[in-house]
Amino acid sequence: MRRLMLLLGISVLICSCSKDIETVGEISKALEIFPDYKDVTVPVNIAPMNFQVMTDASDVTVIVTAGDSEYLVKADDGLVSFGRRFWKSLLSGNAGEDIDFTVCEKTGDGWHSYKPFTIHVAEEEIDPYLAYRLIPPGYTMWSEMGIYQRNLETYDQSLIYSNLQGRGNCVNCHSFPNRDSDRFLLHFRSELGGTYIVDNGQIEKLNTKTDSTMSALVYPYWHPSEKYVAFTVNITNEVVHTKNPNRVEVLDEASDVVVYDIENHQIITCDLLSSSGAFETFPTFSPDGRSLYFCSAKAVGPMPEKFREAKYSLCRVDFYPEDCSFGAVTDTLYNARTEGRSVSFPRVSPDGRLLAFVVSDYGNFSLWHKEADLYCVNLNDKVVSEMEPLNSDDSESYHSWSGNSRWLVFSSRRDDGLYTKPYFAYIDEDGKAHKPFLLPQKNPKAYYDAQMYAYNIPEFIDDKVRTRGSDIASFARKDSGIQLSFRRR
Repeated sequence: MRRLMLLLGISVLICSCSKDIETVGEISKALEIFPDYKDVTVPVNIAPMNFQVMTDASDVTVIVTAGDSEYLVKADDGLVSFGRRFWKSLLSGNAGEDIDFTVCEKTGDGWHSYKPFTIHVAEEEIDPYLAYRLIPPGYTMWSEMGIYQRNLETYDQSLIYSNLQGRGNCVNCHSFPNRDSDRFLLHFRSELGGTYIVDNGQIEKLNTKTDSTMSALVYPYWHPSEKYVAFTVNITNEVVHTKNPNRVEVLDEASDVVVYDIENHQIITCDLLSSSGAFETFPTFSPDGRSLYFCSAKAVGPMPEKFREAKYSLCRVDFYPEDCSFGAVTDTLYNARTEGRSVSFPRVSPDGRLLAFVVSDYGNFSLWHKEADLYCVNLNDKVVSEMEPLNSDDSESYHSWSGNSRWLVFSSRRDDGLYTKPYFAYIDEDGKAHKPFLLPQKNPKAYYDAQMYAYNIPEFIDDKVRTRGSDIASFARKDSGIQLSFRRR
């Protein structure tokens, strides 16, 4: 029999004791909480991880055990809430250690407890902000989408840019060099179309369609020197299925990889990255800037009739930043032909150790593929493995690394199969992925049940973006843009 003092209040409180609580038995059934924070590893600076106990019991209390200290938190209608100052002190005081949580319910004969669960507090911090696009699923009502940022140490969300600030034109593909919140780019489509680069409040518009390229620039990734940005140019087709569980397909009819030279306002490519016999897409640079990774599939057609035959390999070519030139040989790290599957979204950890990517059955638009899972290749020994703890029965897709290479954020539809939500996972020094956790919210069950927008392209950033979306929109309405030139090496 256990005897503890109960601290009352909606938030966790280390103040007035009001009455005793004692547990008289254990509950045999499994504890259900939302989000599932049981046995996860979290950063020492994450926002309070409130959770809902999925029970009909009206009286619920949680015993929090950290080292030699114990605290009791009374749930409010099943919602377990932690005060920010208490939570911050709890995590910082237990960095590198475990914190145990015992959920108790009061029934007719007294308090009964579930089997405790543990949250491990990693010593490594997570980047303080996350940028993402909020968009209706299936890209309906696209004029209402926007790019937002969330302080990961609190629940504060703020707007970076909304389509409604311009002329209802689509905004997409936000990208930050080295997670720098003061410098970023984004695309406007339709009216006010162009690529906009923001640098410490200064804005530049680029007209990126040339006579030698099939489209405006798409899918960006910055070179670590911040002198170049890799992009694709694509001709795509979208198919919405009525019976296929993978509801939406975005298909390449043609695509190439190019590199934009910022100083010279020039688009540069080569035959290895731009050929009529292949679809090249999703470029990403290595942290040392000497390698350019991308996905490549044998060109197939006609589309959409043969969309299942497009299978992308993970490839690499040397890149020479001194003169923006490329190597003469392509290396293949994951071969779609021999594996029978397809790769998308390669991303290298900042320490250069791991390359995470998505594997699905076909194509490259894995956002809607239920079978899409996260894999990684160890760049030291080239061994490919599934990041098994991160994967579910639904789509895992776009992902981004933290600056210290210890945290991976990725999009998943595991909750309802419809809305992508951001999950975070600890990657330890051996490259092992740990159980992921959902982005914390003040009242997570109420928030996610009411959230009608999907989180798209989550990217870590080092601070809050200060440039106002209204300033970008004002600039877009009056500036005609810089026309880019093209060069093939």
